[in-house]
Amino acid sequence: QEWENAFATWDPQDFCNISRLVLPMDAYWSPPIFILERVNGHTSNLESIVVTHNGSFNFTQTFQVTLTCSLKILKFPFDTQTCNLSIASFLYPAVTHLIMKTSRTPAEMMNDSHSFFLTDGEWKFTNLSIIECLEDLNDDKFSVITYMISMERRPILYILNLILPTCSLYLLDMAVLFGPSSLEEKINLQIAIILGSSMLAVILNDILPTSSNKPPIIGIH
Repeated sequence: QEWENAFATWDPQDFCNISRLVLPMDAYWSPPIFILERVNGHTSNLESIVVTHNGSFNFTQTFQVTLTCSLKILKFPFDTQTCNLSIASFLYPAVTHLIMKTSRTPAEMMNDSHSFFLTDGEWKFTNLSIIECLEDLNDDKFSVITYMISMERRPILYILNLILPTCSLYLLDMAVLFGPSSLEEKINLQIAIILGSSMLAVILNDILPTSSNKPPIIGIH
């Protein structure tokens, strides 16, 4: 966070050429912000702020938060999810007190995000867009900045563990049904296939996402 305070300026020549100070957070006013989608999280213990002689304040604090996000998993495991991270301050109206702006463009933040997001996990970070708007609340307008984060699921693990075994079972079922085997052999093989499909369904129940109103196509067949 960066902001200016006209009442916190001084001439460095009058104070041994000191042009910047590190002060505790409670020494001056700081803009209170909230993450609207936040469920829980952890904040760092960094409670200091940098003040320069021209009245510029700079405060950096790390957050590790859990956010709510509406998932659409109909195309699982080839789905792309977009989650919002909205930063707002509902204590000071934007018209008269506080207006928030981003200091960097979405392209610059994309580059920074790619440098931080180094994990080779299930999700691939694809895009970041920023929306600056004013929200109406109790006849006042408040400044809100929304970061729209797009993530693409890496499907290779699900292809190997879900799609290929499922397709293999159904192809085997069709081969047995239309094959030249005797009726007794077909019944035995069909029972084995049904048991295999049941075990696969149990595995699918643990792997498939459950936080969606519509089940994925692989769960519907």
